[in-house]
Amino acid sequence: MAEIPHVVIIGAGFGGLYAARSLARKRVRITVVDRKNHHTFQPLLYQVATAKLSPADIASPIRSVLGKHKNVHVLLDEATRFDLANRKVGLKTGEDLAYDYLIVATGATHAYFGHEEWAALAPGLKSLEDAVEIRRRVLLAFEMAEREALLEGKRPMLNFVIVGGGPTGVELAGSIAEIAQKVMAKDFRGIDPTRARVVLLEAGQRILPSYPEDLSRSAERQLRHLGVDVLVGRAVTGVQPGKVLVGEEVMASNVTLWAAGVRA
Repeated sequence: MAEIPHVVIIGAGFGGLYAARSLARKRVRITVVDRKNHHTFQPLLYQVATAKLSPADIASPIRSVLGKHKNVHVLLDEATRFDLANRKVGLKTGEDLAYDYLIVATGATHAYFGHEEWAALAPGLKSLEDAVEIRRRVLLAFEMAEREALLEGKRPMLNFVIVGGGPTGVELAGSIAEIAQKVMAKDFRGIDPTRARVVLLEAGQRILPSYPEDLSRSAERQLRHLGVDVLVGRAVTGVQPGKVLVGEEVMASNVTLWAAGVRA
């Protein structure tokens, strides 16, 4: 009897999990490699980032998801190199993992278009860690403004700038505006959260450019109804502490978030 083929799948996102579950019905051995032990339901990351959900609500253990498939093994590790000639994957822990067939499903990460130095000042949203960090920054901005109002007698401005008008940017802008207008409206004494400014910047001529134009217009109307300033045709040229540069314009920003691009 021929040896059972070994399929190695790198990444336990949607692509990796669907591949593993589909191939598990075949006569193969499968090893799923991921640097985390949980699958993240990415479409709801923005709700974790805006404190509507907890991280546990959108994270599922990979072993539980694939548990009923006896020919699937899960390996907590990170792929660092590929030896295609010898059909081996180099792992961060130092071992080589041999395969007969290889599926790479590692998803996407943030793209700062050659300005990686902006990442620390304008985090993106691709993981639970990103969502928790964004939530920390958003909530801390309200707390620091309240502190300044109570201790120094000032009326500080609260500006949230989201760069990129794709689905993630639209979701973040709408959610931040909603918590400022509704959720936190009565929680503070020194500041008025409803006066917070939420700005969505899009370099193209409309938000949600990959969607039909009527849906883009509808989304823009809904965002404006929530109080979001939607600015199209405005490309960011710089990100600095407390500010975003749009050409010659300097835009104050307590929290800057990046949703302008992705790369493999």
